[in-house]
Amino acid sequence: MKAERQRLDKFLANNVADFSRALAQRAIRRGWVAVNGEPCRDAARHIEPGDDVRLDDQPVVAVGTRYLMLNKPLDYVCTQKDSHHPSVFELLPESWRDHLHIAGRLDADTTGLVLITTDGDWSHRITSPNHAKAKRYHVTLAEPLSDADADTLRNGVELRNEKNATRPAELILIDPTHCQLAIREGKYHQVRRMFAAVGNKVVELHRDAIGSIQLDAGLAPGAWRELSVSERTL
Repeated sequence: MKAERQRLDKFLANNVADFSRALAQRAIRRGWVAVNGEPCRDAARHIEPGDDVRLDDQPVVAVGTRYLMLNKPLDYVCTQKDSHHPSVFELLPESWRDHLHIAGRLDADTTGLVLITTDGDWSHRITSPNHAKAKRYHVTLAEPLSDADADTLRNGVELRNEKNATRPAELILIDPTHCQLAIREGKYHQVRRMFAAVGNKVVELHRDAIGSIQLDAGLAPGAWRELSVSERTL
């Protein structure tokens, strides 16, 4: 996003994690904020690109375009609002929410890696079938998966109400009821429908990678972090 002139309280809310406009205004009133080396108690002061803004003597830098990974908990949805489930956006700073969107949604009953950004071009490179970014899942099944069914899934399987079979997939059988599956497309409920097509049922589904971006093992459900520069380069 382009650097722009904006109120001091808005600048802080947009660029300090977990900071609302109200918290920003409180910090300003208490003299915790300095602009260009001088304490500033005016929340309405306009910040120009290049101004030096500090909170508790720590610089506040305009974040610009955001790239986040989030470990989606069970029963959260990847939409801004839902009458039956909480939204993953509720796990993020309130002042950020209107500008962000999901790059590759997960269903409410699926957990794991969700990428969230303000960059539409970057999001398109992740989600477009033309770029074929692999999405890797850990799958828990209701019934043991036979070698024959595993081969069917690897080679492509016909789904109900779909004209074409799924693309070849990478499947590693961990034990009879657990496997790792990587697919390069995103049909509606695809993973669950693939296993249903061979007479099985997915009990638990967890995504841990999209392309080269892997979910941090130590990132708790509901937690998030910003992507590194190298992670953003898909």
